[in-house]
Amino acid sequence: MQTIGSTFEARRQNGFTLIELLIVTVIISILAAIGIPQFSKTKEKAYDAAVMSDIKRAQLAAENYFAANMTYPASEIDAGVIPSSGVTFTRWQLQTRNGVLSIHMHAEHAQSTHYYHSHYPAEGILVQRDIN
Repeated sequence: MQTIGSTFEARRQNGFTLIELLIVTVIISILAAIGIPQFSKTKEKAYDAAVMSDIKRAQLAAENYFAANMTYPASEIDAGVIPSSGVTFTRWQLQTRNGVLSIHMHAEHAQSTHYYHSHYPAEGILVQRDIN
């Protein structure tokens, strides 16, 4: 039954309104603004973890070399350490601390803002520093 004077008909929507599109765009922008910095921090932590892993492997390789040769290796190559991709040992020096022969190692990753150094075995402590 049709009412008299009624000119309104049900409209069919075939798309989204401008307001709906703007709201979705704003929500996606907010999520991206939160997520991108977190992703960058996660990548740097992964690079730093690779450096720390390589230094620990170098320490173990140095101990194995010492057990076989009764002296510490002169370089990471002598110890048989192959660094991970992007990791370089910038310093590998034999030195004596309190009469104990030890290795002073610096390592860094090309994509990180930190470098790590360790005195091994005299201290065996891994220290993180900012590159500046």
